[in-house]
Amino acid sequence: MSFAPASGAAVIKLVHQAAEVFSSMEGRARETESRAQSLCKSALERLELAEKRIESVERERREAINKLRDASRALAEAQLRIVAVEDRLTAAEFRAQAAETEARDAKHALALVEETIRSRFLSASPEAVTN
Repeated sequence: MSFAPASGAAVIKLVHQAAEVFSSMEGRARETESRAQSLCKSALERLELAEKRIESVERERREAINKLRDASRALAEAQLRIVAVEDRLTAAEFRAQAAETEARDAKHALALVEETIRSRFLSASPEAVTN
């Protein structure tokens, strides 16, 4: 079998066209791979940034929880101190009431003693009243 020169040229032309198609496909594949790598790199950077943000937010959350626990403890302690002060105040009020009652009773007893002294003094010496 022999090939005619025209058909040989056509084959070479087809081979060149196929080579151009393959070359173009390789170029597009390289561009696609390059874009894919760039997208992956960008996604990885965004992921790392997001992970850092998450770590920062978690750290802030833990700090806030610790501060809240401290505040809660301080509030509980303050409430205990308030209850203790209220108890002491109530006890002081009871003591004050008892002291007022005692003072009233003493004043009444003193008035009775004075009255008794006056009545005895007046009954013992009526001229002492006129002097």
